[in-house]
Amino acid sequence: MTVEQCQLRPDHRISRAIKGGWQLAGGHGSVDRKKAVADMAAFFDAGIQTFDCADIYTGVEEMIGTFIEDLRQDRGSEVADRVTVHTKLVPNLASLPNVGPADIEAIVDRSLKRLRIDRLHLVQFFWWDLSLGRPYEILQTLIALREKGKIRHLGVTNWDVEQTAPFVEAGFDLVSTQVQYSLLDHRPAAGLSRWCEKNDVQLLCYGVLAGGFLTEQWLNRPDPGFEFENRSLIKYRLIIEEFGGWELFQKLLNAIKAIADKHRIPISAVASRYVLDQPQVAAVIIGARYAHHLPATLATFELTLDSDDCGKIESIVSQRRGPAGPVYALESDRGGRHGSIMKYNLNA
Repeated sequence: MTVEQCQLRPDHRISRAIKGGWQLAGGHGSVDRKKAVADMAAFFDAGIQTFDCADIYTGVEEMIGTFIEDLRQDRGSEVADRVTVHTKLVPNLASLPNVGPADIEAIVDRSLKRLRIDRLHLVQFFWWDLSLGRPYEILQTLIALREKGKIRHLGVTNWDVEQTAPFVEAGFDLVSTQVQYSLLDHRPAAGLSRWCEKNDVQLLCYGVLAGGFLTEQWLNRPDPGFEFENRSLIKYRLIIEEFGGWELFQKLLNAIKAIADKHRIPISAVASRYVLDQPQVAAVIIGARYAHHLPATLATFELTLDSDDCGKIESIVSQRRGPAGPVYALESDRGGRHGSIMKYNLNA
């Protein structure tokens, strides 16, 4: 078994499974930082050498930086340099009207220090509300920082065509867009995927396992409602409701289970493979605190979905109600049930 690779640009190669970092941030339960850092080596050695994080994921850039430094000390710089890190730059909503170039460079410098690297491999830009502040000027600042050698490439996150196209039309080279995409959430397929294909932008997909709902753990379980220990589970339970509710979700889960049993792999591998096979998808981001789910992730690369498998999936997915509308539109409604669980000012 070999983990598939994808070339975003000639100098930027990534594993098609990316180790996500959101589950290591605050608000997702306790984290054994020492174990989390040590387990990063298991992902690296298995071929998952791309890591996703953000400046607003509390403590995660530092953990990845510790891992890189440990790798550098134990195996040398040449090995440590094989790690590719995708971070995000997310200024606080409350600060958008006043954010300027100096603030942005300070955030970039802080990420460099936390990650213990000389250049950020990919900075994924997000601006909560494009009607506030000077987002075009800020992205121009990031380009200037790229020219200074502090950034290799730029991408965006949680935008659809309407938000992304003006930046590309203005001449900004965006290599990727990170969006939610799963068996439950097909919003990127409504138009973003085709636009990205025309403009040489790759999709990096999160929410692929819906916070763990698309696993054996939830098969044939009664509806748990909406009270959970962390925001991730609440977020994806809301997506299940948009999809068609708990009953339709269980039908989907049972269909995936039949496919998984046929191929002798976990449900999560089927869910991940499905997204990887969608147009313009470069990689799936799999959130993991530790390495005990690593074999399930690696099983993704043992699977080829045949026409019968795809037909079983489509027979259920075609019954979905949603989520409808543009990418991240539901989540952008700060007064709605999706947006109300978000935290908008974590860039301390």
